Amino acid sequence: MYPGRRVGEHPDRIALIMAGSRDSLTYRQLDERANRVANYFRAIGLRRADHIAIFTENHLDMVVTMAAAERCGLYYTPINSFLSVEEAAYIVDDCGAQLLVTTAAKMDVAQGFPERCPKVEYWLVIGAEAPAAPFEGFSAVIEQYPPAPVPHERLGTPMFYSSGTTGRPKAVKRQLPDVAPDEQLGIEAMGRRLFRMREGMTFLSTAPLYHSGPQSSISIGLRLGATIIVMERFDTEGFLALIEEFRVTHTMVVPTMFSRVLKLPSEIRDSYDYTSLEAVVHGAAPCPRQVKQDMLDWWGPVIYEYYGGTEANGTCGCTPQEWLANPGTVGRAFFGEIVIRDDDGNDLPAGVPGTIWFRGGNSSFEYLNDPEKTAEAQDPSGTMSKIGDIGYLNEDGYLFLTDRQAFVIISGGVNIYPQEIENLLITHPEVMDAAVFGVPHEDMGEAVKAVIQPLDPNGGTPELAQRLSEFCAEHLARFKCPRSFDFIDEMPRLPTGKLYKRQLRDEYWKDVARA
Repeated sequence: MYPGRRVGEHPDRIALIMAGSRDSLTYRQLDERANRVANYFRAIGLRRADHIAIFTENHLDMVVTMAAAERCGLYYTPINSFLSVEEAAYIVDDCGAQLLVTTAAKMDVAQGFPERCPKVEYWLVIGAEAPAAPFEGFSAVIEQYPPAPVPHERLGTPMFYSSGTTGRPKAVKRQLPDVAPDEQLGIEAMGRRLFRMREGMTFLSTAPLYHSGPQSSISIGLRLGATIIVMERFDTEGFLALIEEFRVTHTMVVPTMFSRVLKLPSEIRDSYDYTSLEAVVHGAAPCPRQVKQDMLDWWGPVIYEYYGGTEANGTCGCTPQEWLANPGTVGRAFFGEIVIRDDDGNDLPAGVPGTIWFRGGNSSFEYLNDPEKTAEAQDPSGTMSKIGDIGYLNEDGYLFLTDRQAFVIISGGVNIYPQEIENLLITHPEVMDAAVFGVPHEDMGEAVKAVIQPLDPNGGTPELAQRLSEFCAEHLARFKCPRSFDFIDEMPRLPTGKLYKRQLRDEYWKDVARA
């Protein structure tokens, strides 16, 4: 979030523009506003390695706050703005924030924080002129401080919480480097090489900035002097319209966005110009093979993929050409060496799925306030770490994801990987979204259940269930086929694209005491 020399090179270039409101900041305005906030942070006594929290929708001043924290050596936690009072307050309190920034749009939730978060001393609200105590107006406060840089700027860094799709969210705390914020970071080099990002690009941000992928892409973009268009929320046709209007060169998406644009009527898809695109990067969730192939057929060889966790312990990536030569891969190791192991810690050969470990990457992360989870993620040697995914390598070292460990179905003693079944179901023309997981079964232990969001809101009929059953039988081994189908109006996906599968799965297990 630190543009550095870009402010002097092109102060009047638009740095950020909100896609809906069209509110914007030039590089000079972003720099001066961030400096005011940074001076405020110093004035209230925040020092290097202290912590703040941000509970906002996508907003210009959300970026300003993060940019200020990165000039003061602070940890900052952007919080999922769709959480309930209890869920969000847990994160505010757990991270040890001394200050919280929210918005008027989120005050219905944020007003419940003060009584639950006693560690917070300062409360700022964006877009409210006279908020009730203890909240103060963001602009009224920061305008009292100078737009000049704070003395001895030090780099701050985000501390993200997991999405909580498999349990209560935990913070991934990485080491805070003691460097000036204008030093070139490894993330910039990665963005240039892995995401094909370049100086002066026009970048379209499609997802919430509380997630590490979108947030880091914005950070890289500002360091490269980009003009960044931020969508307040993803709109399928609106995404295509913005690409054409702004002649977007780079964007980052999640696979569900691909699925949605592919299922638009052809007359809508064909009415927009995408020829400006140089790189469309996707990650955060597995992409069904057919969906990616269809996007490559449509937009050409501009689809790039990455795989990695918030832990930053290892990263993979692949170009369009590499994917076409190895369909289904998430790429080869870009940072760290991939090792596939079984449950006993033995290395596995090519083609055999097991737990994905990274050796030689960043193993210095910790899960805040959870030493047991931290130890579980680390190899005793201290040289390898994992994030809980299952996959395998082919003979050429390309990684293929199988599933999350938490969602493997064990039916009759056989491991079944839901991701494979979901990837198939999403390609059916009558399916908008799909989730597959195990449900209790008296004889087999678990049975395969599919929950479907039909393309037609009224299409969840027994006839569709029969068609989907036949579709699965045509493409999958019998033991992998769902034994039953349920229908849902809208899948509980996070805006980052991750499926909140635990919410679905727990309904089927709530009356069962599992061993």
